[in-house]
Amino acid sequence: MEFKANDGKSVEIEVDGKIYRRHAIKTHFVKPGEDYIEFIKKYVSPIYEDGDLVSLSEKVIALCQNKVVRREDIKIGFWANFLSKFASRPKIATGFASEAIKVQYVINKIGLVRVLFASIASAVTKLFGKKGVFYKIIGQEISSLDCFDGYDYDYYKDIGIESPENPEGVCNEIKEKLGIDAMIVDANEMGQLLLGKSNSVKLSNDMLVELIRDNPAGNGTEGTPIVLIREKKASLAAAGV
Repeated sequence: MEFKANDGKSVEIEVDGKIYRRHAIKTHFVKPGEDYIEFIKKYVSPIYEDGDLVSLSEKVIALCQNKVVRREDIKIGFWANFLSKFASRPKIATGFASEAIKVQYVINKIGLVRVLFASIASAVTKLFGKKGVFYKIIGQEISSLDCFDGYDYDYYKDIGIESPENPEGVCNEIKEKLGIDAMIVDANEMGQLLLGKSNSVKLSNDMLVELIRDNPAGNGTEGTPIVLIREKKASLAAAGV
């Protein structure tokens, strides 16, 4: 099997003294309501070997679970418009709180009082150089809402994708039905977060994150929401293969 990496990424990565190869798997464009078991069976089962690990984008699992909110269902109010003006904007993507519709989504989910508290706490702690307080207060599940933009795909312009439901359970289901060890991650160029893994995966959470520390799946139009990870055997490494 030929391992392929996205542009600007490397096939191989060294973690804890071992070399691992990553294969970014190109798939079709996933839409809400698809069957993730069939999806993984189609793209992973033919090339999977015992000992492999599959890294899955949280976005593709959430889409399959139909964890989608639509722009037309969110009415933006005064506070969402006001608070979004003060949010920081990352260089590589639109920040969660920098769009009024996303702020309104948070208000709808957890209430205005908590959002105001998070905003004030964030403003104060930024004065002391501490960032990310807003997201810690509102919670990862809420702050992980993705899209509502058409930067990469126009299809995402009017929908938001929530965090997947029960990611650990999904990974265990994949293992039970397909015999595939899996993890679900929320990854981009700014950081990587492990959301869940199969109980059969023996590597530590920190090591799993290290395996994708350079975000091999990418966050643009690569179309590779699955990354197959395989340890490079010592004999192959010695031979330079």
